[in-house]
Amino acid sequence: MSQSPTRLSRRTMFAGAGAAGAVAAVAAMLPSRSPQADAAAAPPRPAPQRGGGYTLSDHVKQYYKTTRV
Repeated sequence: MSQSPTRLSRRTMFAGAGAAGAVAAVAAMLPSRSPQADAAAAPPRPAPQRGGGYTLSDHVKQYYKTTRV
């Protein structure tokens, strides 16, 4: 008995496209680590004796860049 080849239906196509989109979204959210980033990391500063207050660190500067209009 020979089976006829199945046709690609619209439902199957959209399910495959949705799955591919989900995989792409997950892959985009995964952190990418490069060896250069690990080597370039500055050593942490010692904690101040009396609190320390506000410091303008690199991640704060990056946040300020994202909030500019």
